Amino acid sequence: MSENPFPNHDQSPGQGESSNPPPAGTRSVRRLDTDPETAERSLVSLVLTVVELLRQLMEKQALRRVDHGDLTDEQIEAVGLTLMRLEERMGELCEHFELTRQDLNIDLGPLGPLLSDP
Repeated sequence: MSENPFPNHDQSPGQGESSNPPPAGTRSVRRLDTDPETAERSLVSLVLTVVELLRQLMEKQALRRVDHGDLTDEQIEAVGLTLMRLEERMGELCEHFELTRQDLNIDLGPLGPLLSDP
C-alpha cells in the first residue's frame, strides 16, 4: 500500500458516500446534502460579495474622476450621496442576514483577499 500523499486528509467516505469505488468505466457521482438555510445563506453571501465588490469599484472610479476634474460639483455631490446610501444599505443587508463585512471577503489564496478593507 502506498503512503498517503495528503496525510491530514480524511479518506473515509463522507455522509451519503459509499466506501466502494465506482465500477470501471463509470464516473463517481457525488451528492451534496445541503441544508436549505445553509444554501440560502451562502447564496446571499455570494450576492452581497459581488455587490460590495462593485460598490468598491464604483467608489474608486468616482475618486479617479474627481481627481482628474471630470465631474462638476453637482455630480460629485450626487455620486458621493449615492455611494454613501449604497454603503448604508449594504450594512443593513449584512445586519439583516447576520453577516459581517468580513464574511463577504473571499480569500483568494496567494492573491490575498478579494475586497479591500471596507
